[in-house]
Amino acid sequence: MKPVLFVTGHAPAYRVGALARLNEREGIELALFGGRSKHGGSDFAGELPFPYRHVRPHELYRLAAGGRYRAVVCPTGGRLAPLASWAGARRARVPVILWASLWAHPRTLAHALSYVALRRLYRSADAVVTYGPHVSAYVSARGARNVHVAPQSVDNDFWRSPPPAPPSDERWPSEAAMRFLFVARPSPEKGAQVLLEAWRASGLEPPAAALVLVGAGSDHHPAQARDGGNGAGGVLRLDAVGAVELRSVYRACDVLVVPSIPTRTFREPWGLVVNEAMNSGLAVIASDAVGAVAGGLVRDGENGLVVPAGDSLALAGALTRLARDASLRARMGAVGATDVERFSHDAWAEGFSRALSTVGVSRERW
Repeated sequence: MKPVLFVTGHAPAYRVGALARLNEREGIELALFGGRSKHGGSDFAGELPFPYRHVRPHELYRLAAGGRYRAVVCPTGGRLAPLASWAGARRARVPVILWASLWAHPRTLAHALSYVALRRLYRSADAVVTYGPHVSAYVSARGARNVHVAPQSVDNDFWRSPPPAPPSDERWPSEAAMRFLFVARPSPEKGAQVLLEAWRASGLEPPAAALVLVGAGSDHHPAQARDGGNGAGGVLRLDAVGAVELRSVYRACDVLVVPSIPTRTFREPWGLVVNEAMNSGLAVIASDAVGAVAGGLVRDGENGLVVPAGDSLALAGALTRLARDASLRARMGAVGATDVERFSHDAWAEGFSRALSTVGVSRERW
């Protein structure tokens, strides 16, 4: 059976395991067209465990139209890649599976011009695969049909494994009774400034609690001048760390905070740090602008607390509530560790297999 052409900009390390499962089930060939990666994630170290090729966006039409594939998975990202992939698949007369991630279209002139074309892709695709029900609702409202969910996943076994050592940074706030954690790049939409405002409003500080910001940068961060420098007020800022070190950081903390805010150009599609932290047994505080909330992984009052995006006082209240209630933190962490097991690489691959099955080209039988 011919493989499925899977078109995407990059194959970051967190996605490789899911793609490998899909290759085992269906047989795929990745076409990597590069470009900017809004979601970050480190590159995969080593040879990818499935067939792949690097192409330029304009080469995707000829590749998809060449008759070597039984279906084409098209992305929504990139300027030329979605339309070139779609047109090539239509020329080859093979099904188009659209992989969609947006649940709010960016509000810029460039994105306004692309909206009509993207809406046509939603309507014309033979099947659409999304990150979660929040994205499914968005694309269905814009004409998509035959919509399936491939739940966002990480390597659950890796993130559940005991770390080889505690955090290595000598400034680690080991004296604090409990630690809140923020993990993200230093971009406004990630909400770090809202979190810092909430932290000051909460009045929390060592030895009762500490706040660790991973990815915010350990030096020359603009907020340091306002907050009195690294370590002041129980706030520790660290540069981005690798997966092994981050696993140690998760295990040494109690609550993950994901205070993302919507902007003109971005609304958090998911937030894979939630999956990682839940595998480590952490409770979660997240804003309602986080895809993992809208997509059903974070459940208010069950495995975490949900606050309105940008509301620093509501966030301060959530910080204080969990800082004062160790039993609630433990209960939420245990529930989350069970909930996240459903968000596996196998479940992600199964979502694509179901979509392929509905258009008659899956190797799996349903």
